[in-house]
Amino acid sequence: MPLPPRGWAQGLARLAMLDSWPAVVALVLMVVIPVAEMLARPALGRGIENAPVVVQHLGLLLAMFGALAAARSSHLATLGSSLDRLGSATTQARMRAFAAGGAAGVCGMLAQAGGQLVLAEREAAQMLAYGVPIWWVQLSLPVGFALLGLRLGLRAAGGRAWRPLLALLLPMAGWLAAAWGEGRPWPLWPALLGLLALLLVGAPVFAVLGGLALALFWSEGLPLASIALSHYQITVNASLPALPLFTLAGLVFAHTGAAARLGELFVQLFGSGLRGTAVAAALLCSAFTAFTGGSGVTILALGGLLLPLLRQAGYPEQRGIGLVTSASALGVLLAPSVPLIMYAVIARVPIEAMFLAGVLPALLMVACLLLLGGYLRQEGARAVTALPAKRRVIAALWAGKWEALAPLVAIGAMVSGLGTPTESAALTAAYALLTQSLVHRELSAALLWRCLQECVQLIGGVMVILGMALALTNFLVDAGIPERAVDWVQAAIPNRYLFLLALCAFLFVAAALMEIFAAIAVLVPLLLPLARSYGLEPLHFGIIFLAAMEAGFLCPPAGMNLYFASAMFGKPIRDVARAVLPAMLAIFVGTVIIAMWPALSTALPGWLLRP
Repeated sequence: MPLPPRGWAQGLARLAMLDSWPAVVALVLMVVIPVAEMLARPALGRGIENAPVVVQHLGLLLAMFGALAAARSSHLATLGSSLDRLGSATTQARMRAFAAGGAAGVCGMLAQAGGQLVLAEREAAQMLAYGVPIWWVQLSLPVGFALLGLRLGLRAAGGRAWRPLLALLLPMAGWLAAAWGEGRPWPLWPALLGLLALLLVGAPVFAVLGGLALALFWSEGLPLASIALSHYQITVNASLPALPLFTLAGLVFAHTGAAARLGELFVQLFGSGLRGTAVAAALLCSAFTAFTGGSGVTILALGGLLLPLLRQAGYPEQRGIGLVTSASALGVLLAPSVPLIMYAVIARVPIEAMFLAGVLPALLMVACLLLLGGYLRQEGARAVTALPAKRRVIAALWAGKWEALAPLVAIGAMVSGLGTPTESAALTAAYALLTQSLVHRELSAALLWRCLQECVQLIGGVMVILGMALALTNFLVDAGIPERAVDWVQAAIPNRYLFLLALCAFLFVAAALMEIFAAIAVLVPLLLPLARSYGLEPLHFGIIFLAAMEAGFLCPPAGMNLYFASAMFGKPIRDVARAVLPAMLAIFVGTVIIAMWPALSTALPGWLLRP
């Protein structure tokens, strides 16, 4: 163990790093327990008692302390507005302080709501497992939000001498306001104006969604503990532990030599000429994004490998950057992508059905990108197709065999019925850890810690958005908003095909304005009843929704691929945005084809999952 750091500043910095330990321990247990459960069933004839319930509640610890770690590393998702970069340095600092301070106040309110939930559950005295009361785990809600408010308060205070006092006062003010205003209806419009201002200056998305839910519940005199209850219910959902587990597997592959081995395999399979390299790059980026959980990770992991290959094949640099950047957005439809699992959880669709439903549409989107984006067009004398060489293909396949088998491990255990979605995800994470550490010996202890840290930060940031968005949508559903939307839209658009076109256009705009996880959590519960009224199956609607959301990665202000590609390739954002314009058209056309042809989404699950 290293010696404690000298000085109060260093001591506080080291103490702040401890926030990720509960989340990391929870994540490790979420891998170990389901794998042990799978091994125990054939060996002992039964599994581990209450293992699924324990794993689900570990997800709550991961969500709260992962969000805290994400706040420390500035990984909490924002709208992506550039307003906080306008004006002088002093003005920008004030905007950032306002955003962080407002979010800290919201966290104080959420902590008070979580405390009310814990008190109610303590009186109910329900047990989780092994004599542990449920409220012990739920205590992470008020504690987590309070610490999150404190961290955001420190950011708002900046370097001022009275920084600790202000950091404490901001969430405390939110706590007291929520406690004093409980059950007292207040006008809604001041809160809406304040939240809009917070959103525009860069406040975290979860704070804006949570603040909006608080304002709506408050305006109706409803108990604020319902918001904490919604967050608790979604984070302990039976299928949600698959999110961090698949993400961990993808990050392990992204940070080891798996990317290079898969890149060589794909290039050898499709040939080293212009067309073969383009197809290989598009498929590889899509598949890698599905596993890593983030298209930005794909750009960082594969960009330095693929762009030189595309140049060597005869690609102009601008087109090569456009291909890598846009293809990295197409993995949303492929298993085991995080958005695919999130939609399945919210829409209550079997995860294995969603995995199969996305296969054909994903291939269609890649084909649309290559054909409509012009990436198969040959230019110059070097653009000669080189057919795959059998010997090199076999060598590349042998070198990348462990990585190539990962999708079979991820999907096979689930589809075959050998494991639940959570167990399949845990098996995939364990597979990634074992192959990269024992077989390839590329996963050191330091690199493993980095993967665990990145995973808890990413998933913590996602799950806190999901919990707040669910509370908001629960209010809207109870208020009958979806039913009114169904009546209004059916009166305005009686034709099913016109509705599908309007839906694609609306989702395209929403993808540009909303962060994908917030869009899934907010829009799916509202739009799914509307889609059902036009005869769309949940599987079909989900694939339409996710296909349209792929455009959001390429369109500012929420288009994170533009920022990652700009940093990776050293190009201005405007040049990257110009390079991906053909891909935007291709994604829209592909989304419309998926919408008009339901069998693309429903045929494969209907055939393979038939009772």
